[in-house]
Amino acid sequence: MAIDTGDTAWMLVAGSLVLLMIPALGLFESGLLRKKNAVSVFMQIFFGLALLSVMWFVFGFSLAFGPDETGGLMGNMDWVFLKGVPWGEALDYAPTIPGVLFVKFQLMFAAIIPLLLTGTIAERMKFSAFIIFIATTWSILIYYPLVHWVWGGGWLAEIGVVDFAGGIVIHTSVGMGALAAALVLGRRRFFGPAIEIPHSIPLAVVGSSLLWLGWFGFNTGSALASGSLAGNTVIVTHMASSVSALIWVGLSWMRSGKPSVVAAINGAIAGLAGITPASGFVSVEHSFVIGIAIGIASYSTLVIFKEKLKIDDALDVSSVHGTAGIIGALSIGIFASTAVNPGGPNGLLFGNPEQLGIQAFGVGIAAALGFGGTYIIMKVLDFLIGVRVSPEVEDAGLDISEHAERAYADEEEFKLEMDEYVKELEEKDEFFFNKK
Repeated sequence: MAIDTGDTAWMLVAGSLVLLMIPALGLFESGLLRKKNAVSVFMQIFFGLALLSVMWFVFGFSLAFGPDETGGLMGNMDWVFLKGVPWGEALDYAPTIPGVLFVKFQLMFAAIIPLLLTGTIAERMKFSAFIIFIATTWSILIYYPLVHWVWGGGWLAEIGVVDFAGGIVIHTSVGMGALAAALVLGRRRFFGPAIEIPHSIPLAVVGSSLLWLGWFGFNTGSALASGSLAGNTVIVTHMASSVSALIWVGLSWMRSGKPSVVAAINGAIAGLAGITPASGFVSVEHSFVIGIAIGIASYSTLVIFKEKLKIDDALDVSSVHGTAGIIGALSIGIFASTAVNPGGPNGLLFGNPEQLGIQAFGVGIAAALGFGGTYIIMKVLDFLIGVRVSPEVEDAGLDISEHAERAYADEEEFKLEMDEYVKELEEKDEFFFNKK
């Protein structure tokens, strides 16, 4: 097929919307954390964006989508540095847009997905460990293989697993990885309600609103073309998010006696994450039902993980993304319709027991790789370099201790904190500046 200018224009916009989600994630997360750690979140996300982008350009795209010579396990290295990827012609993955534009759209996914885990490790992980864990090891050993297995024509795709925009590839693996990372890192000091008061709810609301906007590019762009499928995807995405937000507010209101805006924005994000895998396969009325299931399930697992099991997943990535993504991926086997999307592996589509079983298998593989792989990576890193900051650093905050910067200008307070931090280093003989 020839390059379609309309499809190309839409994909240029969609990729930009996904890029917008990355600073939006920083706003969302930093607003929900304590102000002494706000800069550290932005540093992780901005540095991660740059490093993950370079990795995708150099070898990531080739490993994820390159020609397969391994029996469905991984692409080869034929497309390193994008050598051989056409700029004036299309790839088979997206037949109506330039090949390099498909690379760019998938690059935005490869950049933001590992960074979702910053919400779990927040306020207590070393920046050096973060670089190795999220920005390199997790991508290479978990994300790239899953992309190839499902979207790159690998072995899961061959048996019929489908995932429109990432419920299996992204949210299941990230959610289960978040659970593993939280278990290895352990709880923050003084874990409990006292340290979970957001320092800026308006900042978090702005971030979640921009995430909601960017998700239209995330999900609708996964149609890889403008047209009726993209049109249906945008409305089901919005519907599921809205319903899930209402469910979260209702459940939190019943439990606490007060309606919470933090519950509203977390519920909206859960709805967006949950509808992602099914957004290109289900009708708007079914997205309403899926949104209800996502809202109830994700809120319930949050209560179980945080309040019952006392697992310190700082921003509840395991519930908001993991549980929601699993619900959405399984819903394909219940609600997907050929009226919405006539495609499918070997003509199978979709809402039938056979497809539900196939989806469950795909979810199980992603969950096992996400949890097991993350747990092993974290344990090895902890043994080699240590993954957690010292209690003194954690108490002072990562902004001052790791980056010598503050999110908010207060010169007198900043000077006092820096003097105290320098004094601690001198006492430990770790001060590396010239002493006079």
